[in-house]
Amino acid sequence: MTEKELYPQALQLLQELISIPSFSREEDKTADTIYTFLEQHGVKAERQGNNVWARNQHFKPELPTILLNSHHDTVKPNAGYTIDPFTPSIKDSKLYGLGSNDAGGCLVSLIATFLYFYPQQNLKYNFILAATAEEEISGTNGLESILPQLGEIDFAIVGEPTQMHLAVAEKGLLVLDCVAHGKAGHAAREEGVNAIYEALFDIEWFRNYKFEKVSETLGPIKMSVTVLQAGSQHNVVPDTCKFTVDVRVTDAYSLEEVLDTVKQHVKATVTSRSVRLQPSGIPLTHPIVQAGIKLGRNTYGSPTTSDQALLRVPSVKLGPGDSARSHTADEYIELQELEEGIPLYIQMLEKVVL
Repeated sequence: MTEKELYPQALQLLQELISIPSFSREEDKTADTIYTFLEQHGVKAERQGNNVWARNQHFKPELPTILLNSHHDTVKPNAGYTIDPFTPSIKDSKLYGLGSNDAGGCLVSLIATFLYFYPQQNLKYNFILAATAEEEISGTNGLESILPQLGEIDFAIVGEPTQMHLAVAEKGLLVLDCVAHGKAGHAAREEGVNAIYEALFDIEWFRNYKFEKVSETLGPIKMSVTVLQAGSQHNVVPDTCKFTVDVRVTDAYSLEEVLDTVKQHVKATVTSRSVRLQPSGIPLTHPIVQAGIKLGRNTYGSPTTSDQALLRVPSVKLGPGDSARSHTADEYIELQELEEGIPLYIQMLEKVVL
């Protein structure tokens, strides 16, 4: 397909995807649509669960490989919608509909980019396209589940709405369940050890502690106590106090390093829900970043988490649309963003693969 043919094809596919409900874990119909679209364009696609992927026509195992990834699941529409979220409608040069901005525009633009490079020979890199599920819930049956089948990846572009600027680093997520221990007693007498008071020392530490290393792109690590539960009745000194801590980890530390530091400083029992969502990023000297800079794109560090957190290779978050519109009522993407995003993807990649 030529560059001029790509935009209307991508727009049509995006409108079709918007019309199909695809909440996380319920993406089977959009997976069908993406699979069929690729097959209709002569691409041999593969599928596992609700994940669809494909390799370029002249894939050579000896070459390094670029992963083009975005997701086709959506959150559920919120109560503020004034339009049907599943009816794609164009008004004032904007395409409205659930998932149009996050991340349908990115997904169809990456699919169009993949189709552009698909038949080309003598490329310096292979391409793998992966349209994946469960991104919105950080589920285990999405990108993570098919990584073994994709093989070795040299670097990745993760399609999320960034206004086609380059998010060269992304914070990881560590959720900690903490339990402060005391001793039960009657509140009217000097009995027991109040677990709430015990927890206060640790909560104050989470509030004030500053990690020594600060990321150049993401700044300091941020720790927030977000949930607290203790006590059963007014006259009993509680023997346990449970609280949850949301930790946004930068590329200056691994999740394991942060967890070790926490355990060294607090008295509470600390359990990590997961160390899957690691901080991620790509060096500013990487060819794809330099290609973007030469095309006038900015670089920045992203505080939000995406499927980038599941990758253990250099990766950049990049796509048409605006992150500020994600999960908002009457979601939309501007047609110009879509039309400009595809050639920008292509131009950046051509500086690397040709």
